[in-house]
Amino acid sequence: MDMMSIVSGFLAAQAGSVQTQVAATLLKSNMDSEKSAVQTLLGAAQQNTASLANVAAGIGGNLNISA
Repeated sequence: MDMMSIVSGFLAAQAGSVQTQVAATLLKSNMDSEKSAVQTLLGAAQQNTASLANVAAGIGGNLNISA
């Protein structure tokens, strides 16, 4: 192997490593934001359940979505 092919291979490997690190960082950031969104939705659902604890039986059982 000549020296240029070794250098070229090394630079390609470094570029691949950088791409992998960027992808991992973006994936972690996306997972963190999804986790936050799920926790927000779960918190809202728990608050709604607590606010509906005092309503009469059968309220909210039927939902007309045709309108």
